[in-house]
Amino acid sequence: MKTSIIIPARYASTRLPGKPLIKIGGKSIIQWVYEKAKQAKSADEVVVATDDKRIYDEVISFGGLVRMTSPNHKCGSDRIAEIVSGDANIGIAVNVQGDEPMIDPESIDKAIEAIKESDADISTLIRVIKDKEEITNPNVVKCVVSKSGMAMYFSRSPIPYERNEGKSPVYAHIGLYAYKSDSLLKMTKMEQTPLEMSESLEQLRALENGMRIKTVVVGYSPVGIDTEEDVENFKKIIEKN
Repeated sequence: MKTSIIIPARYASTRLPGKPLIKIGGKSIIQWVYEKAKQAKSADEVVVATDDKRIYDEVISFGGLVRMTSPNHKCGSDRIAEIVSGDANIGIAVNVQGDEPMIDPESIDKAIEAIKESDADISTLIRVIKDKEEITNPNVVKCVVSKSGMAMYFSRSPIPYERNEGKSPVYAHIGLYAYKSDSLLKMTKMEQTPLEMSESLEQLRALENGMRIKTVVVGYSPVGIDTEEDVENFKKIIEKN
């Protein structure tokens, strides 16, 4: 059974249409992500999953592996599930976001190692945050974990509530997931759950249905591309390096 990193990429982004094809430093964003993912040592392949011929052609142009998927998927995990359902040799599927060109390959490996070594259905990444603005920012998803590192809850609200400050670290969630293939297919067939719809967090569907999510603490902060400002900031990072 192989481990596949699958990068869902769509053209019709609400805030930044066509962002996978935006060129920065001579490369498209999807190429930046693909090349970073290829540096992970624990995966057997990297595949872009898209519903747009323009993205398909771009991946082909830089020698990447790409698969066309249905345009009707509502989220990236559904797109990944289509790839998994069509390849019985995939045992672990890793969802790497297509808009994070600075994804850390070592952290991808840590997520893969965690799902291989545990009895969890899913593994994901978290990082310690101390900045009050991050803690209260609803766009930064927080996570509380058990002593064994299993996710107990995810929320856009500050959790845990610090009535007594400094007693517990506050973790931010990084949206990278490694799934056991059967768990992914099972989850994507489930109906949306009340907490998922309330918080608009898909991973809560898994928790509400009794699935286990192993967390791994890492030391990097993702650089996501969602706005023109993000594009400019990433350009500055590339120019600086």
